[in-house]
Amino acid sequence: MRILLCLFLAFATGRALASGFALNETAPGIYVHRGVQEDSSPQNLGDIANIGFIIGDKCVAVIDTGGSIVIGRQLRQAVVNATRLPICYVINTHVHPDHIFGNAAFKDDHPVFVGHDKLPAAMAARGGNYLNALKRDLGAATQGSEIIIPTLTVKDVLELDLGGRRLTLKAWRTAHTDNDLTVFDEKTQTLWLSDLLFTQHIPVVDGSLKGWLSVLKEFPGIKAHHIIPGHGQPDPPWPHALQAESDYLNVLLSEVREAIKHRQTLQQAVDTVGLSQRNRWLLFDSFHRRNVTAAYAELEWEDND
Repeated sequence: MRILLCLFLAFATGRALASGFALNETAPGIYVHRGVQEDSSPQNLGDIANIGFIIGDKCVAVIDTGGSIVIGRQLRQAVVNATRLPICYVINTHVHPDHIFGNAAFKDDHPVFVGHDKLPAAMAARGGNYLNALKRDLGAATQGSEIIIPTLTVKDVLELDLGGRRLTLKAWRTAHTDNDLTVFDEKTQTLWLSDLLFTQHIPVVDGSLKGWLSVLKEFPGIKAHHIIPGHGQPDPPWPHALQAESDYLNVLLSEVREAIKHRQTLQQAVDTVGLSQRNRWLLFDSFHRRNVTAAYAELEWEDND
């Protein structure tokens, strides 16, 4: 009787998790789950990034899997609820834990895990620390989350056929990270930018500030009808959605350069740079200081590049 009760509770919990997992069909066959605009916590279990899936005629591609195996399981259940087709690809757009720690939920589907050519090295270098932080910060509920290295990597451009639906994956030079990948669905002209575009949530610099600004200049030339950012409201107006992020990164660039020119220390720069931007972004206090630190380290010796 006790075993039956436990099974029932597990089943009921699984159904509750799946039913509370909101999805929006942004375009035909394009399903997006919007993460909350928060830091990862035991309450949200790492559900802070925009993740989702694309359904073709023969199979499904999952685009990022969330910040823990719990979120990955909810995403997988959402796929099962939407279609009987198999999951053939799990695409990770970059290395950050809020995008990759749901991967383990898809292992039994035996998909091809796909990522940027530099993603395996980034996972190998950071994976241990990410796992330790996950267990420390999110607790026992995330047990089973793991780093899964991609078996198919993209050095430049790769096309994937889902059956009647072709996806173009592009590996970008160092920008938000050194392993950013975008996904473009030709059928609906949907561009999955992931963390190359933040809306509302402050951008996070973990690659190259100058590189990111350079990459952003290329995006307005992409003809897209739908845009999926890594954080914030899906389907923002295009290409106007790029402006706020570009403005912030340019403020960071110019003010850090000025701080260095006037021989300010790193601490002085962290305390003064970019404060005019505070009221424009969510989670400013969580990430802005580290952005200034990253920018200072990049720009300090740029005249010697």
